[in-house]
Amino acid sequence: MSASAEAMSSQTQHDKEQSDLDTLLKDIQLLEGLVEAWDDHQRNTVQALIQAHNELNKAAFTKLIRVLKADPAALIALKNAVSDEVVYAVLRYHGIVKPSLHERVESALESVRPYLQNHNGNVELVEIIPPETVIIRLLGACDGCPASSLTLSEGVEKAIKEHCPEIATIKKAKGGITVKPVDDVNVNFISPFAQNEDEDKDWFFVCKLDDVPEADIKVTTVRGNEVLLSRFGEKVTCYQNACAHLAMPMDMGAVYNGILVCPHHGFEYSLESGECLTAPEVQLHTHAVRVINERVEVKLS
Repeated sequence: MSASAEAMSSQTQHDKEQSDLDTLLKDIQLLEGLVEAWDDHQRNTVQALIQAHNELNKAAFTKLIRVLKADPAALIALKNAVSDEVVYAVLRYHGIVKPSLHERVESALESVRPYLQNHNGNVELVEIIPPETVIIRLLGACDGCPASSLTLSEGVEKAIKEHCPEIATIKKAKGGITVKPVDDVNVNFISPFAQNEDEDKDWFFVCKLDDVPEADIKVTTVRGNEVLLSRFGEKVTCYQNACAHLAMPMDMGAVYNGILVCPHHGFEYSLESGECLTAPEVQLHTHAVRVINERVEVKLS
């Protein structure tokens, strides 16, 4: 078979797979519409059946992934498979994989867009530079506005760091396209987030940066919540002092190479990301943390 014929065959197969997927999605939507018209007893029965199937599928996917992750060669293939949008969507639906960093950053930006749009502005994600840098661009009236620094720090940065505590640096891209206001529409050059400065009350000072051990843990209490702090260079992480397995306290667990071992059942967690290395479908509960002039402050989530 010639190269061009192979390419056509591959494209045909891809189109067939896409067509099949679209058909399945339409069939599901049609069936959901039919079920909505049923009485409560019938609907509840179907929902119970769907839930049972979902739990069975989740258990199977979880065990399969755990086996594949144990084999280095299979792990590479698994990562490639998860990069497929269909595979990723199904695993996300079952809660087996965490939302991607890109997905969480977009969610953060979506949360502030209504405020910006009320002032004839907007924001877009330009680039994510792993592991901890995000570049955004302010659009419309927000681009070049005298209050853009406040908009960036009090609105966009706050939202990103609350959704993605691992992000340490948010940069503003230059060269955005400024949209001129429409006639008779006043542009407010006061940041839409200026009135939210009092939200600083939600941040609580816990210690000095030097008090947080490198790749180890410091236990402290914030508003009655016992949390674990750890430091990796200038980056500080904060987690609830509770194992994701049975919510048992972990401050007495052993720490090695930035990994915390639960003293009760041996579950291992990365202190840098909160990911559970024993059961990848779970992770530690993360709290937002920031460092200002060597002061470590935590915002409970």
